[in-house]
Amino acid sequence: MKVLVVDDEKLLVKGIKFNLEQEGYQVITASDGEEAVRLAHDASIELILLDIMLPKKDGFTACREIRSFSNVPIIMLTAKSEDVDKILGLEYGADDYITKPFNIREVTARIKAILRRISPAPKGDSSKLVVSGDITLDYNFRRAKVRERDVELTGKEFDLLELFVKNPDRVYTREQLLDMLWGIGYPSEERTIDVHMRRLREKIEENPAEPRYLKTKWGVGYYYKEA
Repeated sequence: MKVLVVDDEKLLVKGIKFNLEQEGYQVITASDGEEAVRLAHDASIELILLDIMLPKKDGFTACREIRSFSNVPIIMLTAKSEDVDKILGLEYGADDYITKPFNIREVTARIKAILRRISPAPKGDSSKLVVSGDITLDYNFRRAKVRERDVELTGKEFDLLELFVKNPDRVYTREQLLDMLWGIGYPSEERTIDVHMRRLREKIEENPAEPRYLKTKWGVGYYYKEA
């Protein structure tokens, strides 16, 4: 699997590259946002590790531009601890974020977890289609259609929608969703779920302000209303 690492700290990039290659990944690197966007057009790249503070084009801008043509998983790196930076990364389409300084083992574990979830079905496996109202999900190939139209979902968005479709009418708190999709003890904020839910509604609902499928249970959390 090919991973693109984008950071202008040469020693950090060298360390990440060495450790990922030890795990069997092919690693290419970039040191600025413009180069990151250019390299991201390579369809064989399966994950991008993207720093926020970059020369020429910052990570937020690069993330937004990459999302205009690719749904490759993006993990953003930030040296800042403020929630606003993490949330902005998610708003621009990032799947995850890691705050510097970090343990390289944490980075490797996070990458493995994301790539495991998005791994395509083995050759010979047929599609596993589930239809719910206007929504069709192919669990094996991680594809989604809404009203017969292909919908491009990020890895986390697909995970979230799949969980809801498999468990209609079950109300999940934000904390439960974080634990189930990011892992128990993952250092994230409940606002992360709100951002993903808003973006998912914008993609699958005819009127996101009055959702047909992805409902809010006020004061509790979210649930999926089967059509």
